[in-house]
Amino acid sequence: MNALAHAAAVTGVPHSSYIGLSVLLFAIGLFGVARRRNPLLLLLSVELLLNAANVALIGFSRYWNNSDGQIFALVVMVVAAAEVVIGLGLVVAVFRQRRALDVDEMTELRG
Repeated sequence: MNALAHAAAVTGVPHSSYIGLSVLLFAIGLFGVARRRNPLLLLLSVELLLNAANVALIGFSRYWNNSDGQIFALVVMVVAAAEVVIGLGLVVAVFRQRRALDVDEMTELRG
């Protein structure tokens, strides 16, 4: 039994499904980052990009039957949580000062 058949037998899901889902999530997140002007939607799109990376890491971890990818995915989740906390704090601070949440209008930050 080759490695690909073994990975599909262990998880019940072929490796290509993990990669396909990862590519789809990454494309949606990249489109969101490129097209959206609202900082909350930008944060959501960045979260989709990070989750796409997590799906790929876990897919490769299952493929190689190694837990390193799963541990690294947990580290990425911690970084994503910190990014959301800082990003939401900045969005709230900007909204309190300007009452506008358009990224194009936020070209300079003043204290």
